[in-house]
Amino acid sequence: MIYTLTLNPALDYVVEVDGFTEGSINRTKKELKYPGGKGINVSRVLNRLGVSSRALGFTGGFTGDYIENMLKQEDITTDFMRVNGDTRINIKIRGGKETEVNGISPAISDEDISSLESKLTRLNKEDQLVIAGSLPSTLSPDTYKRLMIGLKEKGVRIYLDTSGEALKEALHASPYFVKPNHLELAELYGVSISSVEEAVHYGKQLLADYNISHAVISMAGEGAVYLYGEEAFQAKPPVRPAVNSVGAGDSLVAGFIAKHLESNHPSEVLSYAVSAGSATAFSETFCTKEEVEEIYKQIKIAALAE
Repeated sequence: MIYTLTLNPALDYVVEVDGFTEGSINRTKKELKYPGGKGINVSRVLNRLGVSSRALGFTGGFTGDYIENMLKQEDITTDFMRVNGDTRINIKIRGGKETEVNGISPAISDEDISSLESKLTRLNKEDQLVIAGSLPSTLSPDTYKRLMIGLKEKGVRIYLDTSGEALKEALHASPYFVKPNHLELAELYGVSISSVEEAVHYGKQLLADYNISHAVISMAGEGAVYLYGEEAFQAKPPVRPAVNSVGAGDSLVAGFIAKHLESNHPSEVLSYAVSAGSATAFSETFCTKEEVEEIYKQIKIAALAE
């Protein structure tokens, strides 16, 4: 079974405003409300790609109810834990430049974490867990690492997509897969990464330093670099205007998992992952399987040497 874990979900409220002006009354031209949080996004895209998953995490209040109801309407299985306080609301204003206002997370207690740990003990070596997104402010940066250590000992395959101190700590638990962008990878090693060659070099160092099996490094306009063992590949999507900045990275993770379940061929897995990320970036909302498969035909793959 594939599980996704979102400790800091959100109700994403997206408003499109023509000529947004600070300090005055603005009227929305279009608005969307949907469940947010990186792990939840992965579950939603996996579902669109025909892969089942179960969404775990913390929800609370009327916003938490909305998230759970929306996911159930999409036929996504959930097993959230209820906490005191309302799940945060993140506002995204599209009016020329995109502006984001992210809400405050509810407090997560020690009892909440203990209950989550008990729930995760049910996972075994047949299961896979996607840990994605930021941590609520009340949790320590080593929270993901502590959750991962026990699961790794049981043979659970862990996909990690986070950043900052949470990423630095969690790497010490050796996830199966990690997806930093080139800026996050550079921050880990205190360097500047501006080329694919540098990304390959430090990506291979990342695999070796933390005993990681797979890493995909997103490179903005240069596509993405995939590192597996001694192999390295670069994928470039077709050039099109980006329509949507929400969930492209999460779609890449979902695409990687979906293809990795059926293929061990690195170029196929990377192509599908980048196709999913690109299809979401080119769409108003998350990608469809048909969109992914169409872009998959257009992806350019190159084997790389350091």
